Amino acid sequence: MKQLYLILLCSILFFSCNTSKKDAVDIPKYSNLLAQETSPYLLQHAHNPVDWRAWNDQTLEVAKKDKKLMIVSIGYAACHWCHVMERESFEDSAVAAVMNKNYINVKVDREERPDVDQIYINAVQLLTGSAGWPLNVITLPDGRPVWGGTYFKKEDWTNVLEQIQKMYKENPERLFEVANNLEQGIKSMDLLPVNKENVDLKKFNTDEILSQWQESFDNTFGGPNRAPKFMMPNTISYLLRKAKQSQDKVLLEYVTTTLDKMAYGGIYDHIGGGFSRYSVDKKWHVPHFEKMLYDNGQMVSLYSNAYLATKNNLYKEVVTQTLAFIARECTNSEGAFYSSYDADSLTQEGALEEGAYYVFTKEELTKELGEDFELFSTYYNINSFGLWENNHYVLIRSKSDPVICQEFGITNEVLQNKKEAWRNALLSYRNKRNKPRLDDKILTSWNGLMLKGYVDAYKAFQEPAYLQAALKNAHFIKSKQWQTSGALFHSYKDGKSTINGYLEDYAAVIDGFIGLYEITLDSQWITIANELTSYTYGHFFDSEKQLFYFTNDQDPSLITRSFEYRDNVIPASNSMMAKNLSVLSHHFDNQTYATTASQMLKNVLPEIEKYPSGFSNWLDLLANFQNNFYEIVVVGDDAQQKVNEINQYYLPNKLIAGSTKEGNSPLLKQRFIEDETFVYVCVNNACKMPETQVTKAMDLIER
Repeated sequence: MKQLYLILLCSILFFSCNTSKKDAVDIPKYSNLLAQETSPYLLQHAHNPVDWRAWNDQTLEVAKKDKKLMIVSIGYAACHWCHVMERESFEDSAVAAVMNKNYINVKVDREERPDVDQIYINAVQLLTGSAGWPLNVITLPDGRPVWGGTYFKKEDWTNVLEQIQKMYKENPERLFEVANNLEQGIKSMDLLPVNKENVDLKKFNTDEILSQWQESFDNTFGGPNRAPKFMMPNTISYLLRKAKQSQDKVLLEYVTTTLDKMAYGGIYDHIGGGFSRYSVDKKWHVPHFEKMLYDNGQMVSLYSNAYLATKNNLYKEVVTQTLAFIARECTNSEGAFYSSYDADSLTQEGALEEGAYYVFTKEELTKELGEDFELFSTYYNINSFGLWENNHYVLIRSKSDPVICQEFGITNEVLQNKKEAWRNALLSYRNKRNKPRLDDKILTSWNGLMLKGYVDAYKAFQEPAYLQAALKNAHFIKSKQWQTSGALFHSYKDGKSTINGYLEDYAAVIDGFIGLYEITLDSQWITIANELTSYTYGHFFDSEKQLFYFTNDQDPSLITRSFEYRDNVIPASNSMMAKNLSVLSHHFDNQTYATTASQMLKNVLPEIEKYPSGFSNWLDLLANFQNNFYEIVVVGDDAQQKVNEINQYYLPNKLIAGSTKEGNSPLLKQRFIEDETFVYVCVNNACKMPETQVTKAMDLIER
């Protein structure tokens, strides 16, 4: 009995000790207020020794009360250099001590708070001439910036902090002077005067603008003639339209070269599908490996439309594989889409390394592919052309499938089967590695872009799964992100909708819902699009400036309330809204919408002349004024079938309205005839004689 007692006692002590050790391991050494947030980026910094806070009213009040300068550090979960600076500086207790002693430290997820990001981006651009992420800004207690930059090495960072704190103590007037000047500069950056001239949009010379723009084209690899290279899908989309409508063979060759080389390049994930954010070189080879939802949503739209315009099967392959990636890796059970995958992932040695998940050594490929390695290595350039660094290869193509088939004496069917086998084998092998970190927050604006991607893919390929995905996402937005007040939420995470929506949310969702109506003929989607548009007029529109603010008038004010009107990787929210208004003006016979869209376009014309590449989405809208814009109305029992046929044509200058019964909207009214299905081709509601056959109706359209 005594021996049994001793054994039991020892067992209790053993397990108690082991439990204590486990608990000690699980408890982080440091914690800060970011642990209460839901943003994956903010949570990545929750256990830094820096006393981080989130951007909110409480934080700003603390700064004012304590009369402390603020550090506002802005980034996002997939940002490589954000992680580098965290590792070098924000995880260092000595650096943290300097920050905590003298500053209120604020972390901002730029994807959650693009309004805050834009203020400080503008400030740093004024201070240094350029900006990016991580974005690190020092502000007065009231949030007005006095200094800023991007990535800093540890020593440089601490030196700056100490110098500015010293100035704040000894010569605060100097900082207040800088803050006043910067505030005025920020407020003036996005001011766009109302164009009151009597401008004839039809006569605006886009050909001259394009001629100058073409001087910056890379005609060998496509895209801009520089590095790094961003994909800019809305730019390529406009140039595709321009090339087709003007029958410009030279421009079309540039566009298809760009599309081909991006699809061939390492910026495209040949194994798992989907595109990375940008390439560091001119040939689209080595990507900055993060994958963003907004890129992939737009690229699906671009390649779907390019397929309609060219019937190039390469473009179909890109869409198919990219949407397979989205469905497999980026979609939750509610049909919502996650935000991004990090560029970095853990190596076998436990080091965080950019691209580690995606690249291969020759030895790995030889082992996994066996006798197919020779063909594979030619197809994906496992040679000096495809070599990256440290004996790793980023897959890149340089030859078309027909050329490869001829070189190896195989049929296209054999090649396609081998490609599928390679993808399956290497994806399975790759999935044994540590995956990049996922940012699983749901952003309404980016979901709108991906929704539109699915809509455009369904138009091109009529794949039922694409329609189902689009509908599921739309119902998610309608049920979870649409507030009873008529407003949208911006973010969704862990079952909770947060942050009042920005103009980008409304613009992208309205566009997606218009597109969804055009493939389903379900009037609820065009109705919701109109309701959301009415809400933006009430809470975002400046009738004097004739533009929409980026933020809701219900939101707390920042240093300034800005207008976003210059197109970038994502089209400007104002250019998207102008296009939405133009389309909805036809659907609802709303002259206010039409007048606003026209005036918004006139306002940006002076800047378009100087910098056309920054206004490609506006130029796309301008094309609707310079060419016939068609209202295609389909009414009758077979309306859905005929709409599906129409959507097989590349028609960037049209809208579709349709119904299987009598409709009440201006475009549908009094056009239903029992037991007949008619296709009406109209311009400004002036219609040609209706046709019963789609092919004959299409002959009425200038293409």
